[in-house]
Amino acid sequence: MKALYVDRQTWQHRLPPRLKLIVLVTVSVAVFLLDRPLPLAIAALAGAACYFSAGMGLREALRRLIPALVTIVAVALFTLLFQSAAQAVTALLRLTALMLFAGAVTATVSITQFMDEITLAATPLEKAGLARAADIGLASALVVRFVPEILGRYEAISQAQAARGVRPRALATLMPLIILTLRDADSIAAAIDARGFRQP
Repeated sequence: MKALYVDRQTWQHRLPPRLKLIVLVTVSVAVFLLDRPLPLAIAALAGAACYFSAGMGLREALRRLIPALVTIVAVALFTLLFQSAAQAVTALLRLTALMLFAGAVTATVSITQFMDEITLAATPLEKAGLARAADIGLASALVVRFVPEILGRYEAISQAQAARGVRPRALATLMPLIILTLRDADSIAAAIDARGFRQP
């Protein structure tokens, strides 16, 4: 299975995971507070500098961006049609900056580090009796871990249908994807219970 983490020794890998996650949260808030193209463009360039220096090859780095870029362009076009060109540019730059910074973080923070930080951040919820911090950390890590796997399966199903000459349809693609994902979810849940990860 594919993972988003890139095992390299770049300057970003040497930074503490907590610092990178704090920066990501700060940038996420900041780009939605900004509404002028120039600072958003600067943020996007800074995000690109971080993302493309995270230890990936250029081809791999671009390949990872394609699904998110398609969504971002669609949002920008929708904004252009129903609002204005200025707002479309703002949305494009804002989401692109966010995508690039998030991509840099997921490429330089391992699943174990991510789970540890989320678990620590959720400790107040456990002390308040609202949730188990370890469960929140595990669930968050599983989401991050299996997003690229689900995207990869979607591409594989689409390619298999195209090879058979089947016209692409949302239902024909999503149904096998959902079935495979649910099957994996059952297997993962059984493995978690078997290893006693959620025992008191």
